[in-house]
Amino acid sequence: MNKQKYFLALFVLLSCFAPSAFASAGAIDLTASAAGIIALGIFALAYTLVMLEEKIHLRKSKPVLVAAGIIWAIIGWQYVQAGLSHESEAAFRHTLLEFAELMLFLLVAMTYINALEERRLFDVLRNWMVRKGFSYRQLFWITGLLSFFISPIADNLTTALLMCAVIMKVAEDDKKFINLCCINIVIAANAGGAFSPFGDITTLMVWQSGVVEFGEFLALFVPSAVNYLLPACIMSYFIANSKPTGVADDIELKRGALRIVALFLLTIATAVSFHTVLHLPPVLGMMTGLGYLQFFGFFLRVSLPGSLARKKAMAERVGDEQRLQSLGQVVPFDVFNRVARAEWDTLLFFYGVVMCVGGLGFMGYLSMMSDVLYTQWGATSANIALGVISAVIDNIPVMFAVLTMNPEMSHGHWLLITLTAGVGGSLLSIGSAAGVALMGQARGAYTFMGHLKWTPVIALGYVASIATHLWLNASYF
Repeated sequence: MNKQKYFLALFVLLSCFAPSAFASAGAIDLTASAAGIIALGIFALAYTLVMLEEKIHLRKSKPVLVAAGIIWAIIGWQYVQAGLSHESEAAFRHTLLEFAELMLFLLVAMTYINALEERRLFDVLRNWMVRKGFSYRQLFWITGLLSFFISPIADNLTTALLMCAVIMKVAEDDKKFINLCCINIVIAANAGGAFSPFGDITTLMVWQSGVVEFGEFLALFVPSAVNYLLPACIMSYFIANSKPTGVADDIELKRGALRIVALFLLTIATAVSFHTVLHLPPVLGMMTGLGYLQFFGFFLRVSLPGSLARKKAMAERVGDEQRLQSLGQVVPFDVFNRVARAEWDTLLFFYGVVMCVGGLGFMGYLSMMSDVLYTQWGATSANIALGVISAVIDNIPVMFAVLTMNPEMSHGHWLLITLTAGVGGSLLSIGSAAGVALMGQARGAYTFMGHLKWTPVIALGYVASIATHLWLNASYF
């Protein structure tokens, strides 16, 4: 989940506003103070370093972690001087709790995805598509549709990487086709992630905050489908109907792969039930689901010797030396290895961003922003604009800022910002985690300029999806 797409326009814009009286209740308004301006500058500097990650090879988590510490140190000092240290401590703990719930939720989801990858589920799916010998146009539609329907469960980044691997395997030399397919995959994965709490970090944040219930995300299915299908239909006319020459490998699922899929679905059901029926945080259900996987991992380990003995006996009977050799290389399944392989840099970056934005919000900047966007502009215009902004600024701070501001707006507008923050990143290749990851995976074939050529077509899908939501879900407004 490489969330690398960054620019500073939003928070530079904040610095241009007049000082606001809209600070958090019980907080000191620091927006016009030297401390507030310094904190804003530190955040801008940190995001500049994040933006330059590819050039300077500095992991994106490092600058925001340091920036978060400095920003809250500035806040702490100001509140100690004012004799209000308890208020700053309480604010930090509240922000930390919000992050902790999201981090543990994501950690469990990442662990399941890594477990399925280790059991070779995604390799088998990719190999199946190669074996079928689909044409370029069929591959374009199959990878796009699979991206749209898999991303609500497996998240948009994982899905995009899987589908890109298929395209890279069957069309290694056709850069035009790879570029179009990658654009289509990015749009589809982001659109699919917008109508599910599990599809993107931003939708998870919205669900965990309680402003949109689990089942209500389905109201965004049709607008999300429009966002994907309109550009896809146009782009498909520019793809030749010839067949690629791909070579399939001999790959089989490892033991327990399908049962882990079932456990993942059970974990999701547990999280949803805890939230909707028991009114407990969804993270409790996800952590319970991690226990399911640990028990199953224990079963796989203790039953491995017997399973290997049976398979070796069968291979010896038919004289399959290659099979015997592969069985000799089998290692036990280890859940904690899957936990260790989670995207820790992404999780730590997420911590840094949440704490930085939370600190700036506590200083009063988000109240200022809320006044300008949601009072002066109006909720519809603000949410559409924020969706466009998310194409250049990471949608995590955009969504966390909106949730922290908690503006007074209808349910339909909360669904609108969920949609626009999710699909707005498709406008540019750097606008989403999926786009950035695919630029690295398909280096030289899928590029920023290659994506930019199709931005007007993608923008048609963006506008059409918003119009569809405003029309189809009018009862929510």
